[in-house]
Amino acid sequence: MKSTVMKVLNSKPTGLLFILFSLFFSRVAAQNDPIVMVVNGQPVPRSEFEYSFNKNNSDGVIDKKSVEEYVDLFIDYKLKVFAALDARYDTLSSYQKEFAMYRDQQVMPMLVTDEDMEAEAHKIYDETVQRIGPDGLIRTAHILIRADQQAPQEEWDKAKMRADSIYGALKAGADFAELAKQLSQDPGSARQGGELPFVQHGQLVKEFEDAAFALQPGEMSQVVKSPFGYHIILMKERKQLEPFEFHHDAIMKFMEQRNLRDQIAQQKVEKIVSESGISQQQYMEQKAKELSENDLDLRYLIQEYHDGLLLYEISNNLVWDKAAKDEAGLEAYFKQHKANYRWDEPRFKGMAYHVKTKADVKNVRNCVKKLPFDQWAEALRTTFNGDSVIRIRVEKGIFKKGDNAFIDKMVFKKDTVATPLKDYPIDAHYGKLLKKGPEDYTDVRGLVVADYQEALEKEWVADLRRRYTFQVNQDVLKTVNQH
Repeated sequence: MKSTVMKVLNSKPTGLLFILFSLFFSRVAAQNDPIVMVVNGQPVPRSEFEYSFNKNNSDGVIDKKSVEEYVDLFIDYKLKVFAALDARYDTLSSYQKEFAMYRDQQVMPMLVTDEDMEAEAHKIYDETVQRIGPDGLIRTAHILIRADQQAPQEEWDKAKMRADSIYGALKAGADFAELAKQLSQDPGSARQGGELPFVQHGQLVKEFEDAAFALQPGEMSQVVKSPFGYHIILMKERKQLEPFEFHHDAIMKFMEQRNLRDQIAQQKVEKIVSESGISQQQYMEQKAKELSENDLDLRYLIQEYHDGLLLYEISNNLVWDKAAKDEAGLEAYFKQHKANYRWDEPRFKGMAYHVKTKADVKNVRNCVKKLPFDQWAEALRTTFNGDSVIRIRVEKGIFKKGDNAFIDKMVFKKDTVATPLKDYPIDAHYGKLLKKGPEDYTDVRGLVVADYQEALEKEWVADLRRRYTFQVNQDVLKTVNQH
């Protein structure tokens, strides 16, 4: 292999090290999954790089990268993960618990075979048959005349008389479905001519059930009293549950909707763990390793969880959270880069406020004039709106033209119509006009935090690139997504 195959991104290896890497790359290049780079002494197969590149450059990604552009991002990602491992973030119990949860969510469903699902489906069917019992399923129609359980006997008597009258009409040949639509006081079934769905024992109130199951298809009960009133019941159909094959697809759909696959997997794991004597953690680690050997997508997804959680922890500690809490660092960064935060037009740092009495115009100003800007809101709340009576309304912030109609009118002198606040007829403002830019970093804190985080990130990455070695096989890189 020619030396031009190897592009060294931090420092070019010399002597024996270079020869070893050259031999290493030439040996693996002929394999199906050649090594595209070595980071901190760890080889990265082309399939891993492709997995990461393709996932982060899919159709929905706005800022797509070329393979060459993505290389540095991928190396930086790997370096951060190695830094986290060196700092032993992977030993934190919080990390281990979260990683195990993500890993198991992927592995658990894969432990369930088609045979397991079929066996569970048969179990559900057999249990259903047993619940239904020898009397099978019935489909009825009914006409209900309601009577409230707490109603006086007089109301129950009237309901009984009406039910008896309907029963007489039915016995004389009236159409059951038509009378149900017109007279039944069960709205849901009345629209269907009184028809109810198939039911089994235990799904109806006892009085209705006893009368219904005593009927044969085509038979009609006498007037039946239940806690809901009076029923006249017509038996439409009786049947036993259809064979398993008839319900197979519906049962399988039900199992998926209820996530029974996960329950089956958990039961299998618990059984294996109890019989083998190993812990569930050990078993899941073993199964994840076994399944990953033949499933690259699973392997890299689990690795993505592993690395991503480490990356989050170390980045949060060294960059994101650190920058957000480092007030001295934020102030120093702002002073050093103050020119970056200049405004193209003035801003008003203060508030527009609305009061009920003229005296409160001055009272509000006196309340905050000696306080730092970030303490105004709490001082005003406790002084003027501390009880159930709201004395003032306030809009506080750093405003440019167009942000607030009252500020536009009172400060920027624009011909703006500001809608008065009901019950707060007096409008006022207090603060200062900043013409060139913010007074200090707190005026643009969000921007400064983001920029400071970016600066810490760059400094951190530069240090990682000095501490760790990394090398890219350009010949293999050219074959990414091209083989």
